Amino acid sequence: MRLFSSYDLGPYKLKNRMVMAPMTRNRAGRGNSPQPMNALYYAQRAGAGLIITEAAQVSPQGLGYPDMPGIYSPEQIVGWRMVTDLVHSREGLIFLQLFHCGRISHPSLQPEGAQPVAPSAIKPEGEAMTYEGPSPFVTPRALETEEISGIVDQFRQGAENALAANFDGVEIHGANGYLLDQFLRDGTNQRTDQYGGTIENRARFLFEVTKEVVNVLGQGRVGVHISPGNPFNDIYDSNPEAIFSHVAEGLNRFPLAYLHVVEMDLANPADFCGALNPITKKLQKTFKGTYMTNGGYDRDRSERVLEASDADLVSFGRLFLANPDLPERFKKNGPLNEPDLATFYGGDETGYTDYPSLNSES
Repeated sequence: MRLFSSYDLGPYKLKNRMVMAPMTRNRAGRGNSPQPMNALYYAQRAGAGLIITEAAQVSPQGLGYPDMPGIYSPEQIVGWRMVTDLVHSREGLIFLQLFHCGRISHPSLQPEGAQPVAPSAIKPEGEAMTYEGPSPFVTPRALETEEISGIVDQFRQGAENALAANFDGVEIHGANGYLLDQFLRDGTNQRTDQYGGTIENRARFLFEVTKEVVNVLGQGRVGVHISPGNPFNDIYDSNPEAIFSHVAEGLNRFPLAYLHVVEMDLANPADFCGALNPITKKLQKTFKGTYMTNGGYDRDRSERVLEASDADLVSFGRLFLANPDLPERFKKNGPLNEPDLATFYGGDETGYTDYPSLNSES
């Protein structure tokens, strides 16, 4: 099966084409730093061709949920190095996802109770998750033009910190309604400066971040994550095909490791048919590098999308969450553990590092 064939990704040879997708788990320790159980969680899944970590905010302002890990302090670098060392000891490869939540936050999560920031002062529908429980989103503060270069610098510093933590590469989180995605979409970006209006202007921030991060890490060690058809976090655009086609074409200027695309509407996963939709099919043809697809794939659907040459790599979220040895289970066509939704976010080792492997079941 193509799923188990090796793949050359930048300077690395992946042992299979199965990628562990980034998944927020809200289990960082004090100071938003990784702790020993985080290291074990990732190391258990080192059989993936590549692991992409949960989102790590590039500054305190980037925090969007309780107990998310960051990548801006010396303590966080030490915590992440504990993770990478254990993953590497099990012959795994691991990229860190760099993240800024933008408006999907709450003053109680922000330094000195500040308003969350966004391209425009447009309040999202829904509720923020805070340490006190769900709370309605607030109207964010629109970033001043001169502030944006500072956030680009935060991503660059995050990439440098990822290197210091011995990551093999990073993924830029431009998906799922967070800050970079908010700049891309005309539903959240109503700016009149060089970062708003035309599709070229709305994509400028993403391209500036990508340029700086690639300058830090070099060829084949930076991925970009986008989600053209996903309305998660009250995100939308009047012409997603136009903006994301421009993004895919523009990213060809950079020596990226891959483009990672969410194919589905995360709010309606049952609608996913296991194939690229018309917009992402066009993006797959436009982007000239490695194309990674994500969206509720199972063993057979992932094999079909690879056989059709519609993707080079497939990332798996919940299946890797519940099955630390997912590649082995797929190889043997073995039974799968069911994910426990109640333990997805926050808590201790329960529903995190205690999912059994095939060996432990036998």
